[in-house]
Amino acid sequence: MAEQGEQVIISTLMESSGVKFGTSGARGLADDMTDRVCYAYTLAFMQFLDSQNAIEAGSRVAVAGDFRPSSPRIMNAVALAVMDAGCEPVNCGFIPTPAVACYAMSFGMPSIMVTGSHIPDDRNGIKFYKPEGEILKPDEQAMTARSVLLAAGLFDAAGNAVGEAVLPAASHDAGRYFVQRYLDFFPENCLAGQKIGVYQHSTVARDMLVEVMQGLGAEVTPLGRSAKFIPVDTEAIRPEDVRLAARWAGEYKFDSIVSADGDGDRPLVSDASGIWLRGDVAGILCAHYLQAECVATPVSCNSAVEKSGWFKRIDRTRIGSPFVIAAMDAAIADHAQNVVGYEANGGFLTATDIEMGGRILTALPTRDAMIVPLAILLLAKASGGSISSLLAMLPQRFTYSGRLKEFPTELSQSHLAALKTGDLAADIDAAETMFGEAFGSVALIDTTDGIRITFASDEVAHLRPSGNAPELRCYNEADTESRAMEMNKICMSILESWR
Repeated sequence: MAEQGEQVIISTLMESSGVKFGTSGARGLADDMTDRVCYAYTLAFMQFLDSQNAIEAGSRVAVAGDFRPSSPRIMNAVALAVMDAGCEPVNCGFIPTPAVACYAMSFGMPSIMVTGSHIPDDRNGIKFYKPEGEILKPDEQAMTARSVLLAAGLFDAAGNAVGEAVLPAASHDAGRYFVQRYLDFFPENCLAGQKIGVYQHSTVARDMLVEVMQGLGAEVTPLGRSAKFIPVDTEAIRPEDVRLAARWAGEYKFDSIVSADGDGDRPLVSDASGIWLRGDVAGILCAHYLQAECVATPVSCNSAVEKSGWFKRIDRTRIGSPFVIAAMDAAIADHAQNVVGYEANGGFLTATDIEMGGRILTALPTRDAMIVPLAILLLAKASGGSISSLLAMLPQRFTYSGRLKEFPTELSQSHLAALKTGDLAADIDAAETMFGEAFGSVALIDTTDGIRITFASDEVAHLRPSGNAPELRCYNEADTESRAMEMNKICMSILESWR
């Protein structure tokens, strides 16, 4: 009797491979993301879609990737699983996550993006999208509970796919569709007179940023294009990227420098001096330009959003786009209008269509890096000032964040457990023992996501294990930028002692 194959339970494979789901899909070391692992996860996704009647035989599934060396191989493993599930993979090439998601959602297709976002290129990941948008936590749980059959002979002993590549030739339709989205929404030549630098590095958004900015009339200078993958993290900007932006600003006299992370869903926007805006501050300005009424944003984001008085409703969430999306969905169910969301990384989401000047920007409920610099540049132009003058309009609350790399999640959780026992008085005492000498008495502890400690001074220290990597993150908020940076330095020193 011929060998039938191997039955694999996804939750068990997650543990044995080390490739686990976090806040933005599955991620792990590229070497651990073998063809066998990626195929199994994708097959589980396809079977989940089938169980939800979201696909049928022959359905098209959009596939794209970032510029990591491992992405083409993983994209092929994904395509193989799509084909074996009876569907047709559509190769959208190397384009931003929001571009493939936007295209797929517009045509009622599921989509799969191979990317590790901002993390180093020895790691990678896969993001899964239903026809209506990215998978949420209940969807993820349903996927990981599944068992899939891996046919005999598909993979060798090392987990490499056996046989010829199956990924079809790339189509440029999705990329063109995404660029046109912004050229159609914003007024013709609305960026005329603006001098913009585009820090291209290795982001898949690099050419689209140039094309859209130029298409709207800006004078654009491409900068820093790299053939090697550069892990640009918009929440923990590298010192070399800070120095580069300052040098370019002085040399070229830009109005702004813009960029994005590896998969183009998290923006970087600078002022004329080359100082990068914090993502949560950029999100506030973008939401204001789009005349949002309801804003969903994680608990870690700058409190200037409340203090600004610009929005009718603000919903705070756990960190991660699935939680922001769930909050936006709840707001829509509650009949809220002009619903948007943003994260500390700057990724901006629109849950409802936005109408301005007779033009409509259709909803895109996933992180997008393109809309943010465009909105901020046009808000500054409309106010007759600069990006710096926009920042001066905001209540002066400043955030700063840092991270400890190679810090096991289990270790983070064991230390934080002492601060969230459920006994508020005991937790406050523990927090004051840990941070009181540096920051004074504790007024409030919020355990929505990690531990957010508000001191009597109204300063904040927020500790949270990363959902995507073995990192411990710390966010600080204060009334001045220098104080937020000083607090973060103190916190990082304290946290370093936890190793």
